[in-house]
Amino acid sequence: MSFNPEKWNVDLTKHRKRFFIGSGLSIVLGIVLLLTFGLNLGVDFESGSNVEIQADQTLTQEQLLDDFAAINESYTPNITLGGEQSQSATARFTVELSKDEITTIQTYFQDKYGHSPNVSTVSPLVGQELARNAILSVLIASIGIVIYIGLRFHYLYGVSAVIGLLHDAFIIIALFSLFQVEVNVPFIAAVLTVVGYSINDTIVTFDRMRENINKEKEINSFEHLAQIVNKSLLQVLTRSINTVLTVLFAAVALLIFGGEAIRSFSLALVIGLIAGTYSSMFLCAQMWLVWEWKRQKKLKNKPKKTEEEYI
Repeated sequence: MSFNPEKWNVDLTKHRKRFFIGSGLSIVLGIVLLLTFGLNLGVDFESGSNVEIQADQTLTQEQLLDDFAAINESYTPNITLGGEQSQSATARFTVELSKDEITTIQTYFQDKYGHSPNVSTVSPLVGQELARNAILSVLIASIGIVIYIGLRFHYLYGVSAVIGLLHDAFIIIALFSLFQVEVNVPFIAAVLTVVGYSINDTIVTFDRMRENINKEKEINSFEHLAQIVNKSLLQVLTRSINTVLTVLFAAVALLIFGGEAIRSFSLALVIGLIAGTYSSMFLCAQMWLVWEWKRQKKLKNKPKKTEEEYI
């Protein structure tokens, strides 16, 4: 087989039903995961407090739990260790700590480890507002994409692209639910980054499809239209693979070496890059193919007005 995808004797559009079924099953499975496990919402989206602890020695979860129990027996935070030698940690409380409690905690760790911890607190109202703004930002981005692509190409391109973006975002959310990775503000930043990357890849694919369609004088059958779409996908396949691998190497490096603070951002980026490349080629283009042929059939079957009707 040639390394030039344009010469490959491969029909990607022939398997469109499998792509649709695979994506549909992924969404159903994701819904089941969300209903079963839910999302591990961070303090950014729920009320609570984060205590960021620094030390000059290696910390353990048991040791820190004992420290918090020594301060108050009712303290049972969720401990996450960080740093190369676990010299930093984050204790997450699901309740909002009072000013007196924060002062007591800071004094205790200052005396024991020589570093005063940084405490951030989010009230229920702030958490709800952040969650609402995050959803709103994704919706505004989706609407803007539909408008732009509708004006630049055709509304069917825009609808297909946004469905692909929602598919990518949902895959990220479903996997975060499965692995119970904390959902925080960096996670939202990663989702919006993936949306921007994915739509860029999709527009390149759509532009090549439109270019090849404009070269044809007339499209008389679904097979003819499918052949054009398949040719376009093979033409941009090398570009898509090279682009995603380049970005993926950087995202994986961030995931491995970036530390706990940006772990959710890096993981969401890796998942989204893979899902975005898949959706732009094997989902958006295939959906457009089916819908565009139905639209063309309606236009061809639409009765032409007679001369009297124009008068």
